[in-house]
Amino acid sequence: MPYAEISATISLFYTDDGAGDPPLLLVHGWGADSHQWSWHIDALAARHRVLAVDLRGHGYSSVPETGNTPQAMAEDLNTLLARLEVPEVVAVGHSMGGQVASILAVEHPGRVRALVTLDPGYGMGQDLAAGFPGMIAGLRGEHPHAVAEEIDRWCTTSATPAVIRRWHKRRLYGMPPHVLAEAFEAMFTGPGAIGVRPASDEYLARRSCPVLSIWADPGRAAWEAGLLKNPGSKVVCWEGSGHRLHEERPAEFVRVLEGWLRAR
Repeated sequence: MPYAEISATISLFYTDDGAGDPPLLLVHGWGADSHQWSWHIDALAARHRVLAVDLRGHGYSSVPETGNTPQAMAEDLNTLLARLEVPEVVAVGHSMGGQVASILAVEHPGRVRALVTLDPGYGMGQDLAAGFPGMIAGLRGEHPHAVAEEIDRWCTTSATPAVIRRWHKRRLYGMPPHVLAEAFEAMFTGPGAIGVRPASDEYLARRSCPVLSIWADPGRAAWEAGLLKNPGSKVVCWEGSGHRLHEERPAEFVRVLEGWLRAR
């Protein structure tokens, strides 16, 4: 399995499967890694070149003491694609990965042919955001993994398969605590964070590529539909699904993604 040297201090682990066009770049969520795409890679690689990456601070990639932010992660991905001589991709991001992929699309628009976000980590309302400082303090406290597990409870429903619950719990407890805290803070409360409205509105409106966005929450789905300007964009809502809806419904996700790509 290959590694790419991004800088003197950052090396990213990634896998590279398939050979079809357009190439897909799969970007995992907070506290996870590229194994999150194990439910999808084989099906997607039948038609596409599929790159699945561990973001900095996660999985087998380097763990810097600082700089574990969505902005830095997006720049890492841009460098990775340049190293691999991949001019443009369809970037597919879940949760924090949806934020990272969106930043890549805004800051490097020539690199992202189209964007797919899955219950993305942006568009949070002020009522929910009021709890974020306490969560961040907990992640920096004595029991960061227990706090991360508690935060993770909202990601599931009673219908979420036990294997998905177990996999993510194990991965969270394997995460460096400072990465969990720094990445969460950078998503929602830190300088330049785009996870909370109205910062989300202002930044995401800058995306010019077609966007397919799949949500579990109809309210946030309707909100994002109002931001999308490219006529090829589409918003889908799987109401009642958990946050990791693409893991709960992998075959349906692949069908929706492939159908959208063919229709463009």
